[in-house]
Amino acid sequence: MAKVLVFLDNPGAGLKKSSLELLTLARTLGESVVAVNGDVSDGVAADFAEYGVSMVLRPSARDLDDFLVAPKAAFVAAAAESAGAGIVLLDNSPEGKEIAARVGIRLNAGVITDAVGVDADGTAHKSVLAGSYNTSCKAKTAVSVVTLKANNVNPEPAVAPSAPGTSTVEVPASATAAAARITAREQKVASGRPDLTDARIVVAGGRGLDGDFGPVEELADALGAAVGASRAATDAGWISHDAQVGQTGKTVSPQLYISAGISGAIQQKAGMQTAKVIVAVNKDAESPVFEIADFGIIGDVFDVLPQATAEIRKRKG
Repeated sequence: MAKVLVFLDNPGAGLKKSSLELLTLARTLGESVVAVNGDVSDGVAADFAEYGVSMVLRPSARDLDDFLVAPKAAFVAAAAESAGAGIVLLDNSPEGKEIAARVGIRLNAGVITDAVGVDADGTAHKSVLAGSYNTSCKAKTAVSVVTLKANNVNPEPAVAPSAPGTSTVEVPASATAAAARITAREQKVASGRPDLTDARIVVAGGRGLDGDFGPVEELADALGAAVGASRAATDAGWISHDAQVGQTGKTVSPQLYISAGISGAIQQKAGMQTAKVIVAVNKDAESPVFEIADFGIIGDVFDVLPQATAEIRKRKG
């Protein structure tokens, strides 16, 4: 049976939905092996067993978090070689894509990003131009490296739990010798909202909010959604840059994406066009966002969003 390697970075107390999606997809493609950077808690170990993982690979150097992505890529490449994996799966985050590119170089492997699915023969599928087209591609190399967009695979445990073994993979000393080192960290204050890239619902605001993200945040909290933003909003300092969705920000693929006061320029479309349902609110009837929206509301966000929030809270009781 073909081996499929899944890379998980600092999984925490339990695996998030996007990680379970990767494990589910891996199991449909062959025997799943996990390369883990960071501690493996009891909860994560239980998830590995529940989702049919056959082997867990750990790096010999346990200080990979002291560096940027180069040592992690070296570990993933070494793990893929150790496991004899034909497919390497990673999340579609900016860091996941960078690791994928570096792994591709180390393994002389084809790299495919932004996938929404992968067939047993390694053919990857993409949804492009706001879901207007589905494309397929396949690496011709012996190993293919694929990043998977979240919210495109239904997480399903294995029919029978496994008892995964554990092995250590040697990380080349050269991978850390000249790597850029992290000198300090600052803890981000938790908002209580879901992670932007994993969220099933995203409410995003842009220039039309004129600095007031209150209506967006209130609607997001009523829906249990994540908050996103356009580059114009983050550049203006109205919200932190880690909320940016777009070509130079994060790529999201939620079930529902609500765009509030965003024009919908191509840079924004690049980060959210694969959302299952797009709802746009903008007072400019000629705004490009209406070209890709499934539902459009021509109106002032400061009128529309509070009404929507009030109605949702009323229906939720």
